Amino acid sequence: MINVLFVCLGNICRSPMAEALFRNLVEKEGLSDQITVDSAATSSWHIGSPPHKGTLAILKQYDISSEGLLGRQLTKEDFEKFDYIVGMDESNITNIYDITGQPDHPKIIRLLDLTEHKKDVPDPYYTGDFQETYYLVTAGCQALLEKIRSENS
Repeated sequence: MINVLFVCLGNICRSPMAEALFRNLVEKEGLSDQITVDSAATSSWHIGSPPHKGTLAILKQYDISSEGLLGRQLTKEDFEKFDYIVGMDESNITNIYDITGQPDHPKIIRLLDLTEHKKDVPDPYYTGDFQETYYLVTAGCQALLEKIRSENS
């Protein structure tokens, strides 16, 4: 089983959107028995909270399930459990390194580094642009699935 974890600051906007999108991609590709997906926050602000209403609205707009999405905080133990730990921005990556105690480990990657965009996924909590986030996260999730396939045949 391949375990994928998406991480952002609060686990209410970007990472749950990525979790839902990636889970949807995995299901459509018939890989649900081979890949698990989760998300977490680097902060403790929204533990147990559902995703932001903007994330829920965009997922609903694209008919992607938000079932089971609840905020949780990244733990040091997550490093052992997950094969791919995917941060949404450079600040998340730095925080993931700090929390896991694993600086510069290759299983920790910034999502858009897998795409031609090569930048941070903007936080729609602050920008209000959930459509842009959806577009970028979709591109990143598609690229991540290709990476997983190429590395795990």
